[in-house]
Amino acid sequence: MSRPDALKFLHPGWFTTVMGLCGLSLAWHRAVPLMGEMAGAIALALGALAALVFLALAGAFVLRLSRHPEAWREDRRHPVRYPFVAAMPVAVILLATVATALLGPARWIEAVWWLGCLGQLVVTAWVLQHWWHDAQSGGLQWPGVTPAMLIPVVGNVLAPLAGVPLGRVEWSAAQFGVGLVFWPVVIGLLATRVALRGPWPERLRPTAFILVAPPAVVGLSALQFGASPLLGWMCWGAAAFAVVWAGTQARRIAALPFALPHWGLSFPLAAFAALTLRLAEPGSALAAFAPVALALASLVIAWLALATLRGLRDGSLLAPEPVATIQPVAG
Repeated sequence: MSRPDALKFLHPGWFTTVMGLCGLSLAWHRAVPLMGEMAGAIALALGALAALVFLALAGAFVLRLSRHPEAWREDRRHPVRYPFVAAMPVAVILLATVATALLGPARWIEAVWWLGCLGQLVVTAWVLQHWWHDAQSGGLQWPGVTPAMLIPVVGNVLAPLAGVPLGRVEWSAAQFGVGLVFWPVVIGLLATRVALRGPWPERLRPTAFILVAPPAVVGLSALQFGASPLLGWMCWGAAAFAVVWAGTQARRIAALPFALPHWGLSFPLAAFAALTLRLAEPGSALAAFAPVALALASLVIAWLALATLRGLRDGSLLAPEPVATIQPVAG
């Protein structure tokens, strides 16, 4: 049963559910050349579901702001959770991308895309400004360096997916560059954190799959710009290795009680499936593997959706999260 104050715990990380559904919609759309119009119908249904979930979350979030304004302040100051604020503009970019792919370019879609892209740049700058401060004044702290930091940085490489067909090639390239430059910086920070302080908390272990998303989306966006398929294959190789690497944690992840961080599996697996389908030529070995990647992403996201509904019903999700005692960030 839900807690009376459940709305207070609806933090921005919940928008990762929209990211996962949008990613899966785009993957099924990529499957149309191999699987036919049935794949297109599934993509449309998933896109509509993602839009409905986004509207429900946005409405609930506005209500939360009016009832629990202190919760929004806590989101922005939380040392681990604050990068998840970027999940909101990323969800908007992905919704515009799904709409462009399924419906074709339109002015209203471009308006949504601009809203997401500009919001993403603002959030990226806000997150990275913490790097200019020391820990005592709200700066970067090692316990807060988790794969979630990739969301505000690498979310920028999503811009070309809809930006190119919408005719905003130059801006898409500029924003793509932001994510491309800072992606390896965040990877370096993650490696340093593990070396100095050990891995992130056990309940955040599913976010290891976020490491799959950057090379997968960079590959998709580069191909959208007309890059050589060889570059796409390079990105696919990096993403495939990241899937295997993160997959070594699958047994430990499965043993964890279900929580929102499990949605960290969703968009990365969907993006990997989309890139696989994008590169798959009919009759090739990759064309035989692509449905497997799509099935894996679909089954995982279906399980996440069912587990989320169960968690909302029994009240185990919208509840306080166990966290380590860390000095809050400024802001």
